Amino acid sequence: MHAGDAEVLTRLLAAFNAHDLDEIMSFFTDDCVLETPRGDHPWGTRFEGREAVREGLSQRFRGLPDVHYAEDEHWVCGEHGVSRWLLTGTTTGGEPVRVRGCDLFDLTADGRVRRKDSYWKIVQQ
Repeated sequence: MHAGDAEVLTRLLAAFNAHDLDEIMSFFTDDCVLETPRGDHPWGTRFEGREAVREGLSQRFRGLPDVHYAEDEHWVCGEHGVSRWLLTGTTTGGEPVRVRGCDLFDLTADGRVRRKDSYWKIVQQ
């Protein structure tokens, strides 16, 4: 892996679609940070360190057990990357979710994720 390779982000998304937390975490550094769209702060909710990030990601799979990312594209410039996708799934309460979003990544020189900052469109129903 190296930071200039968008294929790293494609493989990471495949791990998300497989709901494979072990594989997902293999892409992250020990001092990684995850910032999710929802939370009480302007940055959403922040998880810092491997254990906290793993827990934050597992919350996504618990809240949307059938979550799937599609219509995706990825690009990397230096040590920054972007993934754009369409998220679909169903909440545990039976509500369907279909939303466009993106992830902004800070990457190490070897392509590992230091920071994943996620954004979703706000869908009014």
